[in-house]
Order: sequence, then structure tokens, then C-alpha cells
Amino acid sequence: MSVKKTIYVCCGTGCLARNSAELYEELRKKVAELGAAASVEAEYEFKATGCDGLCEKGPVVKIQPDDIAYFKVKIEDAQEIVEKTIMNGEVIDRLLYFETSTKQRLRHHRESEFCKRQMKIALRNVGEIDPVVFEDYLEKDGYKALHKVIFDMKKGDVIEEVTKSGLRGRGGAGFPTGRKWNTAFKIDTAPKYVVCNGDEGDPGAFMDRSIMEGDPHSVIEGMAICAYAIGANQGFAYIRDEYGLAIENMKLAIKQAREKGYLGKNIMNSGFDFDIDIVRGGGAFVCGESTALLSSIEGKVGEPKAKYIHTTEKGLWGQPTVLNNVETWANIPIIITKGGDWYSSIGTMKDSKGTKAFSLVGKVKNTGLVEVPMGTTLREIIYDIGGGVLNDRKFKAVQIGGPSGGCLPEEYLDLQVDYDTLVKADSMMGSGGMIVMDDRTCMVDVVRYYLNFLAEESCGKCVPCREGVKRMLEILTDICEGRGREGDIEELEKICKTVGSAALCGLGKSAPNPVRASIRYFRDEFEEHIKNKRCRAGVCKELTTFIIDEDKCVGCDICKKNCPVDVIAGEVKKPHTIDTEKCVRCGNCMNICKFNAVKVK
Repeated sequence: MSVKKTIYVCCGTGCLARNSAELYEELRKKVAELGAAASVEAEYEFKATGCDGLCEKGPVVKIQPDDIAYFKVKIEDAQEIVEKTIMNGEVIDRLLYFETSTKQRLRHHRESEFCKRQMKIALRNVGEIDPVVFEDYLEKDGYKALHKVIFDMKKGDVIEEVTKSGLRGRGGAGFPTGRKWNTAFKIDTAPKYVVCNGDEGDPGAFMDRSIMEGDPHSVIEGMAICAYAIGANQGFAYIRDEYGLAIENMKLAIKQAREKGYLGKNIMNSGFDFDIDIVRGGGAFVCGESTALLSSIEGKVGEPKAKYIHTTEKGLWGQPTVLNNVETWANIPIIITKGGDWYSSIGTMKDSKGTKAFSLVGKVKNTGLVEVPMGTTLREIIYDIGGGVLNDRKFKAVQIGGPSGGCLPEEYLDLQVDYDTLVKADSMMGSGGMIVMDDRTCMVDVVRYYLNFLAEESCGKCVPCREGVKRMLEILTDICEGRGREGDIEELEKICKTVGSAALCGLGKSAPNPVRASIRYFRDEFEEHIKNKRCRAGVCKELTTFIIDEDKCVGCDICKKNCPVDVIAGEVKKPHTIDTEKCVRCGNCMNICKFNAVKVK
């Protein structure tokens, strides 16, 4: 009897943008055409999975049990994959994963440095199951943890296990999860609520999105476990409105869980009632802040409130509420299944246990979704897992923690990633966005970009945030456009101190982080913009003049051919020149020159 083959096609958002849904259908069609029609269903199984991690190399197709994985697959490759690999087990070398460090093709990307150095807990099922097939989750021990807590554990024991694990909220603040649950548990009032924060507004972050798209039942099970432990009967999943696929898959998963008896009335005939409703996000970054999020669920304007009373005491409609983000909830079932001691043994840091998921993006070779033990260094994440800086340019900085995080320079590459260490370095864990920057990045412009984002997203309720962030943005814009003055840096530092201490909510209090960190680590670049009117990265156009170093130029003609305004002159194999008067300072010549001949004057 032949072994049934399973074909996994990544249908996460990134791969869908590259036509993976059409590829999935084409593979199914070709198998049906080439196989014996009567036996196709019995011999071949197709799964449209969530994000497989290597987003930049999608669409991804995996064939089991042959243990073969293909990358950057096109629809026109479907015929060959079916004929050679699915039907005959042959390997198509050109579609295999290419390991940049060894210059070798790997049969399965699991053998790559990208995968070998990760440890997936929150992302354990993402890319391995079809999120819309309920039985796939059950095959991965789904809902066993919920069964365990309802029938084999007391409520206090559940909270104790979560506390023992050392799990801290993965949404950014890093508050101990067990302590939060215990506070709500001890309050003798009803009703109580359980809320999932799936708003994830940080630019470049997509960890929560990928979990909701690729493994929605893990979030539902985690919320149900908490509801049982604290005595809640109603939950809400607050999901960013732009996350169409995440909303669709979460809705379907909730419907499936109700039909199978894991949500709703009398769960598993235990007498325990709990259900979840989905609330679409209000479209504002500030709604990721706990009190603003809860106000939005209540149908009010998403504005933050002063936190002299915690949401665990008075949250939704003034009732005890436990709010955690998607990644936190996804960790709960496996903590219950394997135990708090098991989870707390992962990671090297005293107060940062377990793993953390990151979206690794920017100027890095392997962009995508990664999960590593706490305490892993930035160098390991960027160079070992990420493969190093794109085009082998010089590393300049890595920005962690979303728009409120800080940019850390090269000397911090060996910094261990955990909550407290990052804060000491004027950065923060945040939800887990990690943006790598090379030497073509202007740090002043980067900070200006983030302050512009925060100024637009400020709710305007408190003066320090509304006016302070706006004023910092004005100063940074002046510096980038050549109007910087002596004393601007000191004024920025003064405003940072005021906003950080006086703002009402987390958005305002953390808004100075990128400014403070960049001045701390790249002060010379700020001073160069102000005093010398020069942008060394060639980004700020008013402060940039591109020239070609005749000693380094080999006359390859590439810059000339790719200049959008034809202002580069020179013969082949002879030094070229740029007409600086007509140059539009797009920087394309500097980006594509392989000999570092193009420089900023």
C-alpha cells in the first residue's frame, strides 16, 4: 500500500500576494489530471497553511513524506512539481532552499541556519496545519490543555502553572501573565471578561497576524483556559480591521469550536460556559493600548485613560478584565500541557522566560517570521538566522519594538534580547518588530519617520503627547531639510524628558524612545546634519551631493544605465562623473554600485 503524500502550500498573506492561492489550485488540478482520478483523494492530501516563516522566499511548497521543500514557486512550476516530485519523488534542484552561507541547495529548509537556530512554541503549528481544517488542530494535541484544566485542575492550580512558567505579556509591556490572571481571579464580582489584543499596529510587525491566520484555535484555547481559571464567561477578540484573512480564519475557528463543543454553553459537558465575539479594530494605533482598546470594544472613542486602576480590576464596562495579546494566548495551551517548569527552563534570562516571536525585516537577507529563546543575541538573529545584511552592506542599526522602540548600533549586536536588557539600552521588546538597517540609512530621517507616525496616531487627549511629539517632529524635519540649528539636539532631549514623564498613556510615554536612543548612539550624525549640512547616508536630499570616486570607478556603466535622469557621463572602462546640478539625488547610483565608487560629498 502506497504512503499518502501531503502537499503543503503556504497561503499566509505574504505568499498570497505572490499568487500562492492560484498555485495551490493549480497543483490540485495537475494532480487530478495526472493521477488516477479514483485514487487521487486517497493518495494525495493538500493543505493551505499559514506563514512558513521565510516570507521573502515564498510561495513555499512542501511535500511529505518525501521531506522536500520548494521556494519562490511560480504557477508555471506546478506541472513539473507534480510530474517529477509528487508523482515520482524526484528533486527539482533550482527550487530548493539556497543557503547563502554555504552556497548550497538544501532538500528541506529545516536543515538551514534559519530554521535550526529557532525554537517554535507560539508558532509551533503555523505553517504545519491547514488553519481551516479543525481536525488538523486536534492532531497537534489541540484542546487537550482545555480538557485538562476543566477536568483535572483547580482554578488556582491553572494560574499557578502559568505563574510558574514566567510568561510575560508578549504585546510590549511584558507584565507577568500569571500575576495578571491572579488579580482578576481574586476579585469576587461578575461578570468577568477575557480579551485578545490582535490590533498589532507596529509598522513591520506581523507575528500576531500570522498566528491568527495560521493557528487560530491556539488563541481560542488559550483564552478559554484563562476564562475557566478566573471565572469568566465572555471573551472578545479585538482584531485589526486591515487583517482580513486573520478575521476570516478566527471567525471560522470560533464557529468550529462552538460546533465541536469547545466554546459556548456547557463546554465538553462540564457545566462551564464561555464564548468569544470578534470586534474589528477602530483603525487607530492608540487602540493597541489597553484602556483605549477596551473603550473601542464598548463602542466609545478609542482614547486611553489614566491607569490608577488596572483593567484586571475595572476593565470592560467597569468589570474585571484580563487582556493579553495573540502571542501570549498561543503560549498558554502548551504551557498547561508541558508544565510551567518546562517553559521556564527555556531562555537564559532571570525575568524573561520562554521564547519570543519576531518579524525580521528591513535590509536583511532572510526576511520573515522567527521565534527564538529569550537571551538570544541580536547577532544570532540578524546574521545566523537572518543571513546577514542585504547585499553584504555594512550593518548600521536595528530598530526593535515598533515606532516606540530604539535603534541600536553595531556595538550592541551581542546584546541578549530580553525585556530588561533592551530597556537599559534605551530600546524595548515591544510586540516584536525587528527592522535591520544598513549604511544607506539616515538615522535622523528614520527617527523623523517614526515621530511622524506617532504624531498622526496620537489621540490628542493629553498635551504632552499631542504637542510634544508634534514639536519634536518639527525639529527633526528642519534638521533633515537643512534648517537645523545649534541647540536643536538639546531641545529634543528636553522635550523627550517632559513627554516621557507627563504623557497619559504608553504611546506618549514611549514616544521619546527612538529620539532618545538615536541621539545617544548616533549623535555625531545629528551634529553633521546641523553643523555641516551633510547627510552621510545620502537620504536627506537637501543635504546630499553625490560624486564618483575616480580611483574606485571601473567604468562598468551600470550606474549610467540605471540613472533615471541621465546625468551620469563616461565611457566604458573609464571613470564616470555625475552632473550634480541636474542630479535629483535619488541615490540609485549609490545603491547599485558594486565598487563603492559613488559617495556623498
